[in-house]
Amino acid sequence: MVTFDKKGNPIIETEAIIPYQSVLGPTWFRFFEGLKEEKIYGTKCQKCRRVLVPARAFCPRCFLDMEEWVKVPSEGEILAWVYTNYEYFGMPTKPPFITAIIRLDGTDTGFLHLIGGFDLSDVEKVRTRVKDGARVQAVWRKEKQGHVMDIEYFRPL
Repeated sequence: MVTFDKKGNPIIETEAIIPYQSVLGPTWFRFFEGLKEEKIYGTKCQKCRRVLVPARAFCPRCFLDMEEWVKVPSEGEILAWVYTNYEYFGMPTKPPFITAIIRLDGTDTGFLHLIGGFDLSDVEKVRTRVKDGARVQAVWRKEKQGHVMDIEYFRPL
């Protein structure tokens, strides 16, 4: 579509989509394979003992390789959340939706994912169910692909 700026100069508006592929490596591969089996795995640092989810190849605090794998529960608590009711490029789902940082039980990091399983059309009703510190549990997709969206969303408990 062609539009014009304040001086009358033509402007062409378009979107650029750049397909790409990325090599997962052994750590990400094992993490995503676990999701296909409805298992969430983290890696544990031998020095600081932190459990990180998603799994990491090395501890960003200690800079040591993380070779110990830990299966973690699919439940946790909301650390922070945001309600989105407008559409933008590259969204994980159609609005409205809630994105949250979730600390899964037994882990030391936040896991970014969606909150759902109930009507999100009224933000005031959402605020009664979604709060920092609220407990949530993973809801798995029926068809899994080894992708973070194999967890469809986390539902409040």
